[in-house]
Amino acid sequence: MEHHLPKSLSLSGKVAVITGASKGIGAAIAEALAAAGAAVVLSSRRLEAVEEVAETIRRSGGEASAFACHVGDELQLEALVEHAVGLYGGIDILVNNAAANPAYGPLQTADGPLFDKIMQINLRAPFLLSNLVYPHLRTRGGGAILHIGSVEGSKPSPGMALYSVSKAALEMLTKAQAREWGGEGIRVNALCPGLVQTRFSAAIWQNESLLRELTDRLPLGRMAQPGEMAALALLLCSGAGSYLTGATFAADGGWLLT
Repeated sequence: MEHHLPKSLSLSGKVAVITGASKGIGAAIAEALAAAGAAVVLSSRRLEAVEEVAETIRRSGGEASAFACHVGDELQLEALVEHAVGLYGGIDILVNNAAANPAYGPLQTADGPLFDKIMQINLRAPFLLSNLVYPHLRTRGGGAILHIGSVEGSKPSPGMALYSVSKAALEMLTKAQAREWGGEGIRVNALCPGLVQTRFSAAIWQNESLLRELTDRLPLGRMAQPGEMAALALLLCSGAGSYLTGATFAADGGWLLT
């Protein structure tokens, strides 16, 4: 794969781990990091799905490995890190993209198990995986962690309260990690998409009247495609973002202005 990027955007010689990489934003970020020269380890619950993305990257001349990992299982998180380090010798970049929003509905109808499931995937998993990756980043003299948050963490929508709470907490985890780990050259940021056309958000954009209502309010007048998140992710994971840490970046078409 030929690289014609500014030197600061090059990830040649770097190793990146991306969760939830079988589709949507995770797959788009994985492809962008690989195109910039990184060896990428892609994980999702279903190996077949993530292997398809890895094969696409390899066909383009990139270096990619697929690994099955349910991020809600701490032992599987440990196995993911061991796989990446065993295969490529270390880790430089972690992208925590895997997320869950298993139910839409009023806050008062949610229960403890639903709360626990959302927090386990959206908050506990990024916390645990970051801690597992931390010593490997430190050994390499630093690195980058990128949490994929959501504009919901700043501006909750009806029916998505617990998801919004989990993403708001993820932003604070970003700040806490950035503050504690900056001295070791580890940068931590959050990328917060707005409405992106993925399977995850299908319940919204497949409802034509709801989609029209939302896009009519958006300054850019449309929802995003997954690839539109990738360039910002590359900036935050590369040397081009060398002075960026503890920050939250909304890529939302202006949604937070509405």
